[in-house]
Amino acid sequence: MSEGTVTLERVWQIFGADEEDEGVTALADVSLSIADGEFVSLVGPSGCGKSTMLRLISGLVVPSRGRILLGDKPVTGPTPDVGFVFQAPTLLPWANVLDNVLFPLRMLGEIGPDSIDRAHDLLALVGLSGFEKRRPDELSGGMQQRVAICRGLIRDPAVLLMDEPFAALDALTREEMCGHLLDLWHRQPKTIVFVTHSINEAVFLSDRVVVMSARPGRIADEVPVDLPRKRLMEMDNRDEFHHATQRIRAHIYGSRDKGAPPDLAPDTAPKLVRSA
Repeated sequence: MSEGTVTLERVWQIFGADEEDEGVTALADVSLSIADGEFVSLVGPSGCGKSTMLRLISGLVVPSRGRILLGDKPVTGPTPDVGFVFQAPTLLPWANVLDNVLFPLRMLGEIGPDSIDRAHDLLALVGLSGFEKRRPDELSGGMQQRVAICRGLIRDPAVLLMDEPFAALDALTREEMCGHLLDLWHRQPKTIVFVTHSINEAVFLSDRVVVMSARPGRIADEVPVDLPRKRLMEMDNRDEFHHATQRIRAHIYGSRDKGAPPDLAPDTAPKLVRSA
């Protein structure tokens, strides 16, 4: 089985449990399979365990119960097969763009004869050729996040995890970043697991959208996105786009008139952001 496949088998994550405290259940009995090269987004109310799922897949957190596989290998800790892009770029302010991209390789002693060429190639793919010597404070927010994406890809992982990477950007920059990400994904195929609070963004980017219930997080639905690749911005007018977004909204918001079920209460639903 390819190392780009991700499997969660009956995963529970409970924080702070001990003999005197039952703790907080972030995820409850979650099973999910993600195919090699698939683009999957996770959406759901704040606190439903989306980011926890990414940390479990990355090996940064060990599940309380169940197991996670990359290919046919159990995840027992961080692995070079998985890259991570966080909400904030977290670039080194004193280092230039090229050194920021190469930072994971330098930290792990993995700089090789082709490393600089690979960094230049990645920066070119996201439109940052010529900015290699600039420091982060000389870049816009969108440009900084593109550097962070290149840093996440520098070790050529089979799986790229992205935790609300565009949340802090304005709507126009966010739309532009969606285009950059899809272009990069087409040129260098990876399995991508993408967390977002924007339903439109999730549908525009993804092959499939996994909808989470409120805490304890469970999978409420898996919504296939029946739109062709390559994705174009005007696809948000297509029936397939509207059907997918409406199906997701029905889970997130429930029925405000009839009263939403407790695990999908309206006051826990995220604010929608128009992104695509």
